[in-house]
Amino acid sequence: MIGNAIAAFIGNRIDASDGEGGTLGAVAGVAAWKVAKNVVPALLVFGALAYGVHRFASSETAI
Repeated sequence: MIGNAIAAFIGNRIDASDGEGGTLGAVAGVAAWKVAKNVVPALLVFGALAYGVHRFASSETAI
């Protein structure tokens, strides 16, 4: 909840900096936050798995 409010505030400020309204920026900020909340942890997990597979496959003591 607080993350949505912060994202809306930041998006509003970025969009309002050009002198026009900031509502669209607030909506875009919240949407970006919701996507990032789900995508970034998944990328970290997949990156760790890929690193582990690569590390295991390239080790000389692999079975």
